[in-house]
Amino acid sequence: VQLQASGGGLVQAGDSLRLSCAVSGHSFSSLNMGWFHQAAGKGREFVAASRWSGGYTYYADSVKGRFTISRDNAKNTVYLQMNSLKPEDTAVYYCAASQYSGSHQYAGLYEYWGRGTQVTVSS
Repeated sequence: VQLQASGGGLVQAGDSLRLSCAVSGHSFSSLNMGWFHQAAGKGREFVAASRWSGGYTYYADSVKGRFTISRDNAKNTVYLQMNSLKPEDTAVYYCAASQYSGSHQYAGLYEYWGRGTQVTVSS
C-alpha cells in the first residue's frame, strides 16, 4: 500500500490549504484513514480520521470547526481541508491508513503511512 500526500506550503495566518493523500495498492473504500502532524521537536499528533463505513469523522479538539476530512472513494483519495490556519498548525502532516477499526487517534493503529508534507503558517 502506498500513500502519497501533497498540498502543503507556506501560508499566512487565517489562510486555507487543502491536503490530499492518494492511496494505491489496496481497496481504498475499506480503509480507515487518518491525518497526523508533527511539529519540530514534538511527537506525532492526531489531527483527523475518517472511518471506512458510515461516514464517521473524528477531529482533535485543536482543529474542530476549522479542519474537515473527506474522502473520494472513486479517486482513492482522502483530503484535509484546513481553514483559519494558525501558526501553531505549523508541522509536517502525514496521512495514514488502517485496515482495522479502533482508537482512531492512536498512531499505532495505522499500518501504512505516507511521506509527510510540510505546512508552515506565518503570523
